[in-house]
Amino acid sequence: MILEVTGNITEGTVRLDREALQKLPRASLETSTVVTDGTHRFTGFLMRDLLKKLGAEGDEVIASALNDYIVEIPMTDFTEFDVIVAYSMDGQPLHRNDKGPLWIVYPRDQHQALQDIRYDYRWVWQLSRLEVQ
Repeated sequence: MILEVTGNITEGTVRLDREALQKLPRASLETSTVVTDGTHRFTGFLMRDLLKKLGAEGDEVIASALNDYIVEIPMTDFTEFDVIVAYSMDGQPLHRNDKGPLWIVYPRDQHQALQDIRYDYRWVWQLSRLEVQ
């Protein structure tokens, strides 16, 4: 299990492994980040696809990381922008010792609004848990 999803979802609590997550429709984007040099290609799945599959209903998602980082993300982010949960960067799997196994990535280079520091706080690397509220 690499991702646990709880809260206002159809099944209450869902634990997903890498194989299950890779069955979701694949999404990729190229963007820069505030914690890496240059532009990178991220591959994973759209957060809205995961939330839809799980029957999520609510106003926000609380994302938690393995390093105990926690942030509240408005659900509107996932409808307004193609936010992905990446499991690879530049064709290489993300590992726990380098931002993995999952990383919430915003298409910051495609939208001027995403250049705002408020969005930078919502990039959660080492993502391990989502709670829908």
